[in-house]
Amino acid sequence: MSYRESLTLALEHSLAHIENLEHAPVGPTVDAETLRARLARPLTDDGTPPEQVLAELVRDVSGGIMGSAGGRFFAWVIGGALPAALAADWMAAAWDQNAGLYVSSPAAAMVEEVAGAWLKEILGLPATASFAFVTGCQAAHVVCLAAARNALLTRLDWDVEQRGLFGAPRIRILTSSERHGTVKRAVRLLGLGLDQMADLPADTGGRLQPDVLERALESDSAAPAIVILQAGDLNIGAYDPFAELIPIAHRHGAWVHVDGAFGLWAAASPHYRHLVTGAGDADSWATDGHKWLNTPFDSGFAFVAHPEPHRASMSYSASYIARHGDARDPIDWNPEWSRRARGFAAYAAMRQLGRHGIAGLVERCSDAARRLVLGIGALDGAEVLWEPVINQGLVRFLGASPADHDRRTDEAIAAIQASGEAFFGGTTWRGQRAMRVSVCNWQTTDTDVERSIAAVKRVLAGATGRRSPGPQSATIAIR
Repeated sequence: MSYRESLTLALEHSLAHIENLEHAPVGPTVDAETLRARLARPLTDDGTPPEQVLAELVRDVSGGIMGSAGGRFFAWVIGGALPAALAADWMAAAWDQNAGLYVSSPAAAMVEEVAGAWLKEILGLPATASFAFVTGCQAAHVVCLAAARNALLTRLDWDVEQRGLFGAPRIRILTSSERHGTVKRAVRLLGLGLDQMADLPADTGGRLQPDVLERALESDSAAPAIVILQAGDLNIGAYDPFAELIPIAHRHGAWVHVDGAFGLWAAASPHYRHLVTGAGDADSWATDGHKWLNTPFDSGFAFVAHPEPHRASMSYSASYIARHGDARDPIDWNPEWSRRARGFAAYAAMRQLGRHGIAGLVERCSDAARRLVLGIGALDGAEVLWEPVINQGLVRFLGASPADHDRRTDEAIAAIQASGEAFFGGTTWRGQRAMRVSVCNWQTTDTDVERSIAAVKRVLAGATGRRSPGPQSATIAIR
């Protein structure tokens, strides 16, 4: 079978999936046992014709593909894939470039160089900041905090890249109680130690307050510190007051990192830009493309205001690594050696949308989130816990007594998921179970919003519709 035949078959199956999203159940309809039984066939000694491999793969995963690419998925911050971004990603796979060095793929390196400059402009970051195209916000945190580790320890005459952390001065990590789990993983991966983390209490709006940060920094002023601030938290989309907090941190010599996995994109919208006022004065920033830029997975971006420690913590040279004098080598800025040319999809997405299109996407999603939360919260048996500031909100479902509210909330989420009409996720927020509403997909329409509210209304009325044997409630700590 030729490439043409294989790729044509893949195109047909892909279009069938995308064009059926409006009609298909959003959630999975088969369980793990079924998928395992279908897929875990013995590996043969001889190969299998590609057309058979593809046909059987599509058949065997049927019912196990989450409909997160469509407009009625609201469980986590997962965007859809824009047509230009998806097509560019396919071409990147066909071109099969190793995007580690300019000489191994001049086009991939140059696309990243241009797209990185565009991203800094859109997100309101310094034009001189260095950047890396990584797998997602988890990897972006690692890159940024590695740069922070290098910078802080260099000030103390400790070469962490050469000497490691054995015997090194300790670094404190100060963040708020609303920080995301990817921050903890980054701290673990970098050997900084969870014991060095302090989760400072946020206020009722989910924001770290200046006096709290000031006291924490003063309590151990001898130790260098990394302050991690939030641009759009997991549950309610809260933004820390950057314009107040960053000067405090810098006055104490701390490095400030902004976790902006989805919330940093508020900078693209004139309507929401005020939420990130002052964020551009931080030392590093992390965000995702596969969230609000609506690129396919995987696509994350790390930005560092100080290129020297960024490069020092990531780069590598050897006699066999060819360099090009006036071109940017991605290997100097990210932890991967061999790497996918993920810059093509981001470049294509920004070109398709333009500045106004990105702003419009942020604003439409935020408006849809607000209408979903208020519409569901107005139903009998439901209440609004948090009206969206941007694209995140919370509702809960009421039982016969307050003691039953958590159980009723989880039951309702499971029933909504099982209906196939929409997919929301559960979370625990301030000690109570809630249904999280997250909108981040360019394909979410007014009809999707109305259809989803109607599905919740039927569940609350007792008409749960189609039941599936698939997963019932989602509590995973992803955004």
